Amino acid sequence: MKAVCWNGTNDVRVETVPDPKLLNPRDAIVKVTLTAICGSDLHLYDGYIPGMKAGDILGHEFMGEVVEKGSAVHNLEIGDRVVVPFAISCGRCFFCERQYWSLCDNSNPNAWVLEKLYGESGGGLYGYSHLYGGYAGGQAEYVRVPFADVGPLKVSNGAGHLRDDQVLFLSDILPTGYMAAENCNIQQGDVVAVWGCGPVGQFALRSAMMLGAERVIGIDRFEERLEMAQRFANAQTINYEKTPDVVEELKQMTGGRGPDHCIDAVGMEAHGTSVAAIYDRAKQAVRLMTDRPTALRQAIQACRKGGTVSIPGVYGGFLDKFPLGAAFAKGLTMKMGQTHVHKYMRPLLDRIVNGEIDPSLVITHRAALSDAPEAYETFKNKQDAAIKFVLTPDGAGRGQYRPEGA
Repeated sequence: MKAVCWNGTNDVRVETVPDPKLLNPRDAIVKVTLTAICGSDLHLYDGYIPGMKAGDILGHEFMGEVVEKGSAVHNLEIGDRVVVPFAISCGRCFFCERQYWSLCDNSNPNAWVLEKLYGESGGGLYGYSHLYGGYAGGQAEYVRVPFADVGPLKVSNGAGHLRDDQVLFLSDILPTGYMAAENCNIQQGDVVAVWGCGPVGQFALRSAMMLGAERVIGIDRFEERLEMAQRFANAQTINYEKTPDVVEELKQMTGGRGPDHCIDAVGMEAHGTSVAAIYDRAKQAVRLMTDRPTALRQAIQACRKGGTVSIPGVYGGFLDKFPLGAAFAKGLTMKMGQTHVHKYMRPLLDRIVNGEIDPSLVITHRAALSDAPEAYETFKNKQDAAIKFVLTPDGAGRGQYRPEGA
């Protein structure tokens, strides 16, 4: 089959690799019908996440058709149309039973590595380095789906009429934006500010409105993203490259108090125009710091006293000049972490069916899987007003999968 493979920093290639096989009775094989490039994939592309090996298959946002299943998978049938959550979860451990799905104790075979780095390990992730299990990702023609008896969401019944591009993002970015907003415990009349108007930021803005926010404010430097935030979530916007002091501007927009809740949808590769942002970029470039916390600093400084800072943006290591004193003095609540996707897939599918949100509206670019290297470059460099890429498998062998033993 064809798959998008990581071969080093800024080097992805579409290669012919072996078809996946069932390894466990709880496995399924899914023929991918649509997949996407996520902003988190750029952290791998840019070389900021360790544990990658040449030939690793990328991608954690995908959906498709079940073509084979293990003997323990009773919830799915061959031919079912499914969306697969990016976090791999066993469904039976302490954390899965409490719906902390991304913290699964049993799905990361390389947990010992993260335990050394972080003290504990979360669950495995598709296509996201050997730190998170070394699982093959979904930017491919076929994928092995572990724990298929608890993971994939079957798109059928009242949702059967929906297009793939309307449900694909249930795999990651729609639940991620929604959980980021839900973590804020939004009350009627609240103002929510979101740093980063990429796809996760767009869904965080829209989700905040669905959860009862009175106003949402999107912060970015690209006009096309700010314009999308206005259309998609009726957001007020700030272009930080044209605003001398974002924190002061937010206070002016909120009667001097600051937003009730601030969401950092940027993560480790934040940009900025301040001296601190230049310092961050220089220090990360020479690997004296793993993450650039420019947006996170602003979120903490801008948030009103007693408010919430929610962090769906990915951070991988250690931050410098982190304003913990400000967070403490202001009594902020901070909530963060990988998304517990399983918890949100069905309720959000219902919202799509009911017409409350159309996730496909964030798509700006469509390409064939074979064009993935060019798509990564365009997406990374924000060329051609790129906000979200989806890829359709098109390589030789599509539709030719043969179950083991056939």
